[in-house]
Amino acid sequence: MFPDIEYLDWIEGRPAAATHDLGASDLRREWPEDDPVPPALDGVESPAADLETQLADVYGVATENVLVTAGATHANFLAVAAALDRAANGDGASEEAVGAGGRVLVEKPGYEPLVATPAGLGATVDRFRRPAEDGFALDPGRIAAAVMDGTACVTVTNRHNPSGRREDRETLAEASRVAADAGATLLVDEVYAPYATDPVDGAFGGPTAADLPNTVVTNSLTKFFGFGPLRVGWLVADAAFVERARTVASHVPAVASPSVALARRALHVSDELAVDSRARVATNHDLLASFVAEHDLVGEVSSGCTFGFFAHESADGDAVAQAAWEAGVLVVPGRFFADSDRFRLSLGHDPASAREGLAAFGDVLDDR
Repeated sequence: MFPDIEYLDWIEGRPAAATHDLGASDLRREWPEDDPVPPALDGVESPAADLETQLADVYGVATENVLVTAGATHANFLAVAAALDRAANGDGASEEAVGAGGRVLVEKPGYEPLVATPAGLGATVDRFRRPAEDGFALDPGRIAAAVMDGTACVTVTNRHNPSGRREDRETLAEASRVAADAGATLLVDEVYAPYATDPVDGAFGGPTAADLPNTVVTNSLTKFFGFGPLRVGWLVADAAFVERARTVASHVPAVASPSVALARRALHVSDELAVDSRARVATNHDLLASFVAEHDLVGEVSSGCTFGFFAHESADGDAVAQAAWEAGVLVVPGRFFADSDRFRLSLGHDPASAREGLAAFGDVLDDR
């Protein structure tokens, strides 16, 4: 029933085996494997508030609008399953969607698991384009043209994965309206939304679609805050949707109490942690932008972002990624995002490691 996710199969073991990791998009922090507490949280006292209350305060919603999950992947799984269940039962869905088997509309290019998960849940997966020639913009008009009878969920990422483009609240609101008019739920994966040097008015300093009609947002402590091993994420939606997602979650319980405890500490000092993350974003963005310009790669490095989706003038994404791998450098082929001409280049590690990796990758490109 559930298809293999080729990207996850491909990436398994590669970051550890690579001499230079230019595939990691999370701003990972130092965390020795034999230490249960990351150094950044050592000595931080746990707050009185529980995690749901902390997150509700961040998003300006009630605790009934928040569900804690085992990372953003778990949150996206629950969100899609709940949206399909909502449509199948006719709660807020169009008459055509009820009993239609369920369709999910996903951006293209896009992150492969966001396509594979609804397929595994039995949905028909349709795609709408975020074309390179438009700077990978999210165009609600393309969503409107692509929704069909039975579309239960429309899935987007913001920042867009893999290009790094970030849309504003107004664009997200229009996408929400289009999805709502079609009787569909808009799912916005916001794990990269806080990536910026200047915070905006929104959750963790990034724009959010939280509290928009027929909309669920997902996020985690993995990307911006760099605590991937915690495996703590969440979804935010209207109370009825959260209850549906909670019912689905009862079939796949996976949130560990020690992780929740550490997550409470992280949110308690999130403003201080964000300062470190934004400093890395600023430095690594400039490193990436300079590298792309110096090597005449096709593609834009979005403002305040540490990753992007690029093309080489004489080699496709697989050829570039393979040549890099042979030189000990990990970059991600674009075929895992449904665009084989490109590759994703990402500077998630500390600036010193990023510089070394770019120097090695530059040698690879110069030899082509």
